[in-house]
Amino acid sequence: MSGRAQLMWDESVTGYDFGPGHPMAPVRLALTMELVRAFGLDRSVDVVAARAAGESTLRLVHREDYIAAVRRVSADPGSADGSHGLGTEDDPAFAGMHEASALIAGQSVAAAEAVWRGTVDHAVNFTGGLHHAMPGSASGFCVYNDAALAVARLLELGAERVAYVDVDVHHGDGVQAVFWNDPRVLTVSLHEHPSTLFPATGWPEETGGDAAPGSAVNVALPPGTGDDGWLRAFHAVVPEALAAFRPQVLVTQHGTDTHFLDPLAHLAVSVDAQRAVAEACHDLAHRCADGRWVALGGGGYAVVEVVPRTWTHLVAIAAGTPLAPTTAIPEDWRREAFRLTQEIAPGRMTDGREPHWRDFEDLGYDPADRLDQAVLATRRAVFPHLGLIP
Repeated sequence: MSGRAQLMWDESVTGYDFGPGHPMAPVRLALTMELVRAFGLDRSVDVVAARAAGESTLRLVHREDYIAAVRRVSADPGSADGSHGLGTEDDPAFAGMHEASALIAGQSVAAAEAVWRGTVDHAVNFTGGLHHAMPGSASGFCVYNDAALAVARLLELGAERVAYVDVDVHHGDGVQAVFWNDPRVLTVSLHEHPSTLFPATGWPEETGGDAAPGSAVNVALPPGTGDDGWLRAFHAVVPEALAAFRPQVLVTQHGTDTHFLDPLAHLAVSVDAQRAVAEACHDLAHRCADGRWVALGGGGYAVVEVVPRTWTHLVAIAAGTPLAPTTAIPEDWRREAFRLTQEIAPGRMTDGREPHWRDFEDLGYDPADRLDQAVLATRRAVFPHLGLIP
């Protein structure tokens, strides 16, 4: 059950580089694309390079003074002083920052355009998903919010209902903030609890502004949540919310930092569960949005063991040629990964898990269980706004 698919890629996106030692290492993007090629998936999709987002496009989300500030520090990184979030530990300035950030944004915007216009059914930009950037500031390794820009472009083209589902370990705060009072956009985020992780937002009580009650859905997961709990929470909230909202397009963000090897967070999810959620998003796009699906990357800092495998699965699912979890990884790619990083790459596209979950509706819930408490908090806070029974 798939359709025509497009993969956005331009080698220059690896210029999005905060420097040595920064967790957002651009090698994760290069290795993902090389693994896509190693499996021949580039022959199953249309590989397209889009232009960088221009000023008018960036201003769909970002303030003019902020774009000017990014341009300024891009030309002179030494001028960054922390204003607008630029030149901080999370977002150090680097030469070409504007150009690289606008290029990534351009890929996501072009993906949204292709899906809306019917050129393709699915479009993937795993270099995107930079969901923390705010209209007037950089935040959390994110300079321009390509996810919000893709949604804003869909609205500009005439979409009346767009759903955004974010499964990164960090709350999709920037996208939520941009559309907080816009009833045309439903933002759904599953993330580690804000009491234990940046950006300390995404509480279940955050359900949208006065002009758009019920437009924000937040599932705050307990630290240590593994495959079964993560999938249980996803399936207990996301399908019902999307069915009630009836989106015309589904935009999803697939940060891999929920993984048990990720160094920056505290969930315990496997590549196998991440693959299962990508399959679920694909299915939901067909069930709820006539197959219109824009899939983005996001965070993820286990750059050899996790990021390339999860996002290659994502591309394969969008292409209609899913890879079996037990598929062996080509030795040439493993050697290249070692050459670039000095890390031993995994041998297969699986962590050896077989994800499953207990259905929330059919099997009931345990009020003493922390995961079930999180799910119930979300359903009670937002489901009535969507016309659903908690």
